[in-house]
Amino acid sequence: MKFTPEHEELRRMTRNFVDNEINPHVDEWEKEGIFPAKELFKKMGNLGLLGISKPEEFGGMGLDYSYSTVAAEELGAIRCGGVPMGIGVQTDMATPALAKFGSDALRREFLAPAIAGDMVAAIGVSEPHAGSDVAAIKTTARKDGDDYIINGTKMWITNSTQADFICLLANTSEGNKHTNKSLIVVPTNTPGISFSERLDKLGMRSSDTAQIFFDDVRVPQSNLIGEEGQGFTYQMIQFQEERIFAAANVIKGMENCINDTIEYTSQRQAFGKPLLDNQVVHFRLAELQTEVEALRALTYDAVEGYINGVNVALKASMAKLKAGRLAREVSDACLQYWGGQGFMWDNPVSRSYRDTRLISIGGGADEVMLGIICKMLGTSPGSKK
Repeated sequence: MKFTPEHEELRRMTRNFVDNEINPHVDEWEKEGIFPAKELFKKMGNLGLLGISKPEEFGGMGLDYSYSTVAAEELGAIRCGGVPMGIGVQTDMATPALAKFGSDALRREFLAPAIAGDMVAAIGVSEPHAGSDVAAIKTTARKDGDDYIINGTKMWITNSTQADFICLLANTSEGNKHTNKSLIVVPTNTPGISFSERLDKLGMRSSDTAQIFFDDVRVPQSNLIGEEGQGFTYQMIQFQEERIFAAANVIKGMENCINDTIEYTSQRQAFGKPLLDNQVVHFRLAELQTEVEALRALTYDAVEGYINGVNVALKASMAKLKAGRLAREVSDACLQYWGGQGFMWDNPVSRSYRDTRLISIGGGADEVMLGIICKMLGTSPGSKK
């Protein structure tokens, strides 16, 4: 993928924003268990960072997804996982289908404010019994006059306690589980919506996550995104950007992990010499950085196909799978070289160890990615090449 001066300017702007507006506050937000999404998103919206590849007529930059990838990669330099995840939900998980398939009226009401940073978005897919198995969701939206009446619950919803609207996947009819679902924009101030207390998670501590309950929630049918019954398909399309974002976003975090470990092991003395001078240590760190570069190349290749209209389900799934597994490997290997310091809660590598574990679960677990890959390779039972 070739980067232009415009790509590099966007990279510089995003990096500066991370350094000046986010990283100085990360430790505080981690302790509080939440970051100020409305305040932060407004600052990002003012810079155009929430609508890089969104339509210009709704406030976006109208650029191709390679520019969004550059920003996603730089946001990976944030010194925690929760904040970039919350940003990614706003840009690459809760709004792609709205931008592609929503009516102009719906996009003016919800997409434009999300791009400007005036609204916080959440994506409502997972349920207590249905995470990666999207087709198994039970939340319903039945028609009543010109409205939908929504009942059900959503679980592990990022940005939920600060969100102004939810891009909700619900069953709008009976029948085939892949054609009975629709995506609906649901404002969070609608009567009948309630939230659990913020969930106490292993990692991603600065990201507010909660369960959402829908009890006879009434919204107009005009809040439907695209066509009724196409929600599962739209969500699968939406997943492609989510998975590419996840792969791009983890790269800089892994590099931070490696670089922090190089610095620490160069200073830590063990048996009369810096720990880094042991060949097993510097060889292992070199190997890990090589793996990171391989992931970067795969991610860029997937993006290149995506912006050229190629079906990238295979490579996006591969990149997501590799990102989750490599992040675990990097953080675990680096933590080992910190010894007892690595086992401390506030250690940056310890935080990475906790945060990146989610990558292999959220947005489709590793096993789901492997299933997609096998199906597309023709190696799963009953599949054909």
